[in-house]
Amino acid sequence: MSTVSIRLDQELIEKATIMGKALHRTTPKQIEHWAKIGEMMEDNPDLPYEFVRQAIISKAEKEAGKLESYDFG
Repeated sequence: MSTVSIRLDQELIEKATIMGKALHRTTPKQIEHWAKIGEMMEDNPDLPYEFVRQAIISKAEKEAGKLESYDFG
């Protein structure tokens, strides 16, 4: 993945730094996380935030190989 330098508001960077530390993410990764959520919410305005959050978590679990099969009935 390539990187690009961009200018961001200092207040956004400070908030991302605080939240990133609390959630064990780097500042850039926290901003990426917020951008991903924003994109998903704009693409799916009828979905509640919690659904979008769980979709992100489920994708990460799948990529980490932590899913278990579910037996119906």
